[in-house]
Amino acid sequence: MYDPTESELASLNDWFTTYDALAAKGAVEEMADLAVFPMNLATDVDGGHAAVTQWSREQYVAAMTEVLGGGTGDMAMKSERTPHFLTANLAVVVTEATMTMGEETHRMTYADLLVRTADGWAFQSMIQGGWGADWPPAKRG
Repeated sequence: MYDPTESELASLNDWFTTYDALAAKGAVEEMADLAVFPMNLATDVDGGHAAVTQWSREQYVAAMTEVLGGGTGDMAMKSERTPHFLTANLAVVVTEATMTMGEETHRMTYADLLVRTADGWAFQSMIQGGWGADWPPAKRG
């Protein structure tokens, strides 16, 4: 079991601070600069099965532009992140988030795989339920 240093924890927290600030501004291209592509995605679809795919940078930018629009500035978002370092260079981060817009509040749990690159941390996989409405179910083999 890998025990991260305070510096490693701080560097991962700094990455999320930067990413959250970019999301608040709707700076999707800059958010994409913090990723490694192709990006792996896992979600679920109607009928109770998982769905997986890979996105190119262009697909990520298109999807996030649609989701974020002009940013999350008018939305109150609170995130509690729990990093699980597998090694000094691989971390799975589970996030419990609450988003409030007006009177409407949504809670969600999601996970990201972050990998350390020569340029610093980058996210490579996103795992979250509810994104796969039009995706085919995953198949083994």
